[in-house]
Amino acid sequence: MPFYEHGDVRIHYEEIGSGFPLLLIPGGGLNSSISFWTRASFNPMEEFKDDFRCITADLRNANDGRSTGPLQIEKPWDAYADDQLGLMDHLGIREFLVLGNCIGGPFILKLLQRAPDRVVAAVLSQPSGHRPENPDVFWNNNITNWGPALCARRPDITLEMIERYLHNLYRSPADFVFTVTREFVRSCQTPMLILPDDIPAHPYAVAMEIASLAPNAEASIYPWKESKETIRKVVEHARTFLKAHEPVAAR
Repeated sequence: MPFYEHGDVRIHYEEIGSGFPLLLIPGGGLNSSISFWTRASFNPMEEFKDDFRCITADLRNANDGRSTGPLQIEKPWDAYADDQLGLMDHLGIREFLVLGNCIGGPFILKLLQRAPDRVVAAVLSQPSGHRPENPDVFWNNNITNWGPALCARRPDITLEMIERYLHNLYRSPADFVFTVTREFVRSCQTPMLILPDDIPAHPYAVAMEIASLAPNAEASIYPWKESKETIRKVVEHARTFLKAHEPVAAR
């Protein structure tokens, strides 16, 4: 079980396969962990291991994972990006592809803002985002589940700290994808493939807005999770998209 360590941060990661690097960001919100892939609609670690060097990690302070670090209240989204980019630096990787599920959507857009010269192309699978008719879905879930469990095993973290942290994640601003503005997405030239969903945490409207705003974005079929046949079509769409944007020198 390899770990990347930087100061007080310790990130548990796994990799499989060979080829051009593909960073895989699990879903599960603030409990995003490697184990999520075994219960996802498809497991990209298994699906893409013959095509790419697949790398995934437990999110910092996910209760279901082994990654730990300080609760960086003032810039929480940037702290996660620091972890992801730091892991790639640790592995000696400069340029990479990325696929993220659920919270992986906002994470990817933050990576595109922070390191546009490093992310070659991105697949946003079932991206999470703000839903005006249910604005506190993330707050309610995390203040009930993630936060108390983290406090129980980390005496240095209080519920008051959790509340400030969640405010900065999901209420400041309570809009769009939380991590970047519409203006940024409109200016982002990185190729993107969007795999839409429509559950409380994954608004269809946000997925399609990303696809319509980003100049080099496309959307896959919807709905797609209802049958093995449509899941297979979407997996192959993602594989074709990623292979098409793999740098020629890496093929």
